[in-house]
Amino acid sequence: MAQLALTLTRRWASAPLPLRIALVYLAARAVTTALMIAAALQSTSLSRFGADPGLADFIVAWDAQWYWLVAEEGYPSDLPLTESGDVAENAWAFMPVFAFAAKGIGFLFGSWGMGAFLLSFVAGYFACVALHRLLRDRIGQQAAMWSVVFFASGPIAAMFQVGYAETLFLLLLFLALDATARRRYTWLYLLIPIMAFTRPGILAFALYLGLHGILRWWHRREDPLATREVVHIVGLGALATVAGFSWQVIAGIVTGDPGAYLATELSWRRNWLVGGVDGFIPFEGWIQASQFWFGQWGLPTSWGPVVLALLVVAAGAALIYLPQVRALGPDLRLWSASYLLYLLAVFFPQSSTFRLLLPLSPAWGAFAVPRSRPWRVGVLIACLVGQWLWIYHVYALGNTFWQVP
Repeated sequence: MAQLALTLTRRWASAPLPLRIALVYLAARAVTTALMIAAALQSTSLSRFGADPGLADFIVAWDAQWYWLVAEEGYPSDLPLTESGDVAENAWAFMPVFAFAAKGIGFLFGSWGMGAFLLSFVAGYFACVALHRLLRDRIGQQAAMWSVVFFASGPIAAMFQVGYAETLFLLLLFLALDATARRRYTWLYLLIPIMAFTRPGILAFALYLGLHGILRWWHRREDPLATREVVHIVGLGALATVAGFSWQVIAGIVTGDPGAYLATELSWRRNWLVGGVDGFIPFEGWIQASQFWFGQWGLPTSWGPVVLALLVVAAGAALIYLPQVRALGPDLRLWSASYLLYLLAVFFPQSSTFRLLLPLSPAWGAFAVPRSRPWRVGVLIACLVGQWLWIYHVYALGNTFWQVP
């Protein structure tokens, strides 16, 4: 038995890296499929899917329906309105790259849903490869592979198999972070525009580029900063900023309403707050949400902002001081800080918060740094338990306000 285990270990170690990642990824997808089937078998009339849904129903559910609508009908030139005259939920909240790429792939199979599934599935595999490349020089080959295991099996791993733009964005993001860290800036001129029209978040990358440039300048004596690199960093930061605001401009031009995009995004937030939302104020969403959720939990609403402030301080301290996080290197910590600040500025935290944390996936490396096998197995078990809870209670059931993925 010991000899067999040793032989298998040697064969695993000698196998090409893309093959090893593929085997890990396929095993994770098999587990996710089994969990989806189990959730479907337990579905009742209380579920938004009704009784006896199939896997195909899961693929095109929730936000996937919006991407399908974009692919089939495009974007409305007249914003839909609610009975009270406010802008209603509409397709402008969803970027076009995933929707139309899935349509192009699905044309070969006669189904947008099949195209969306294949795009998410394949992009997920290459995202695993890109994540390993991003982490291996920082935390080592073995820890990088465990990071891929956690990433592929994480609580929101259903995104690898449904018609959401998340995995495509993660692939682009990991490639962009890797190109930046390796100072291959020219690749970003291609990646940034595609990212900007795949999923919101490119403004966080613009902030990251600014911080990356400051860090390069600060260490310019021991790590020389060439003039051409300064030009690239400044130019790319400007490109990411312009790209980040361009969708608002496009929506305004098409609809004739300069505030069309923000009004569309706020239409979702309006469902959570009594009295509606007057307009967008940066950082207000988290303060409102902290009071909202503490009220829902039967706690004093005044505690909400206090706990929020403590969480912000704790996150900042973790990025600065935790040795496992420090092992990821300055660039990945700067990205994490940039994205967290972006979420803090623009987002209203609710049931989809966990999904919106996916761009922090390089942080799985911090969980993989400890070499203890019981620790790593424990993290994997926690990932799978979280995945079941999310697939069943949020994605498959989703029949109350706090269960929207």
